[in-house]
Amino acid sequence: MATRDLAQLAQTLLDLHRPGDPGVFPTVWDAWSAHIAADAGFAALTVGSHPVADSIGRADNEGMTFDELLTRVRQITAAVEIPISVDIESGYAEEPARLVDGLLEAGAVGLNIEDTVHSEGGRLRSATEHADLVAALRAAADAAGVAVVINARTDVFLKQVGEESDRVDLAISRLRLCAEAGARSLYPVGFHSDDVHRRLAAELPLPVNAIGHPAQDNRAHLAGLGVGRVSFGPLWQMSLAERARELLTAWR
Repeated sequence: MATRDLAQLAQTLLDLHRPGDPGVFPTVWDAWSAHIAADAGFAALTVGSHPVADSIGRADNEGMTFDELLTRVRQITAAVEIPISVDIESGYAEEPARLVDGLLEAGAVGLNIEDTVHSEGGRLRSATEHADLVAALRAAADAAGVAVVINARTDVFLKQVGEESDRVDLAISRLRLCAEAGARSLYPVGFHSDDVHRRLAAELPLPVNAIGHPAQDNRAHLAGLGVGRVSFGPLWQMSLAERARELLTAWR
């Protein structure tokens, strides 16, 4: 795919980040799931590390390698024409330029980067360390000539860092640094109350990524909270697995 085509896909992906009118990017794991989501009319997709790892018999949290992930990304970008963003976990201990170049070569134009360092015992990067990584990824994308959409994630809610009463403030302060470093959307991952969603959307300077449950949530409600982007994490795959078990159980 030509660089100019990737550049256009990156811009299309960025344009779908609309606070109050969020782009919904179903989280896929192979060409089959990508085809289903694209045929359903979605304008962009995310590739989730957890569902990809499950689909190839690896553990989540960097139980697979970056090269194994790229193999799946290539299959997905060959199967659909819409923009693809890829969850690269904490970066697989790879250099930022290697991460960006690998994704672009595979045809992806966006990435999630989290602040949990799985290759180092699951420690949480400091706020400045994570922002520095975002800045390095932005510099690598700029050097490649493609405005890769960096979705900066913090795990302070998942890890229950600090006191609960201070956690929203902590997430906001960390993600603001990522915004200054060149992120294009912000992902305070977790299942939040409506009040927390509203506060995150109001106080963060970029579109906020919310995780949605495809069988329990709805776009209109999340839109009303001000979020700018919705993805499913592993929940779509898990929902399909539950239905598959129901179907198979009837045949035992």
